[in-house]
Amino acid sequence: MIKPFDLPDIIPVFPLAGALLLPRARLPLNLFEPRYLQMFDDALKTDDRLIGMVQPNEVEGRDDLGLHSIGCVGRITQFSETEGGSYMITLGGVSRFRVLNEVEGFTPYRRCEVSWAGFERDLGDVENDLVFDRPAFLKKLNKFFEAKGLSADWDTLDDAEDELLINSLSMMMDFDAEEKQALLEAPCLSTRRETLVTLIEYTLRGGLDGDMMQ
Repeated sequence: MIKPFDLPDIIPVFPLAGALLLPRARLPLNLFEPRYLQMFDDALKTDDRLIGMVQPNEVEGRDDLGLHSIGCVGRITQFSETEGGSYMITLGGVSRFRVLNEVEGFTPYRRCEVSWAGFERDLGDVENDLVFDRPAFLKKLNKFFEAKGLSADWDTLDDAEDELLINSLSMMMDFDAEEKQALLEAPCLSTRRETLVTLIEYTLRGGLDGDMMQ
């Protein structure tokens, strides 16, 4: 098991709007830009093979995009090269972090000095939602799927562990970057589930025009 003191103070970061990684979850990525291919190659040379995922954040007065203050780091667990020279990789979520500052250097990709304080629970065992009303949640989710014309394997959803169900839906739903950030920053699984329900209800009321990612 990874301990907080095993995590580095400086990590490479991949700002990608709408891409949400959560602890103990898996995020597939397609890397094709030269700077991120370099980031991938450099990460593979390290013992930890870590890449931080961060939502970009528009900052007034800056030409480039800023970064949200909290992201999640993942370990490269799988990768394969395509015929075109890009890489399909999978990141396994390890822990959230807080961005302290960006580190200037000679890499084409961005790096940040980060703090892991306050996210020790991310390195622990699978989290449970002790007040989760699963039947009510799945009923609401079914309404959402019907409204979007989507199908689902309801037996699999019903059997999934609390964390797997809530986190997978949080990562798959096509919410905007700020809403994804709210799901990321939820202090515990129950709060994330409450946030997810709020966003689903808002969508059902016509507040969003997004579809679920396939």
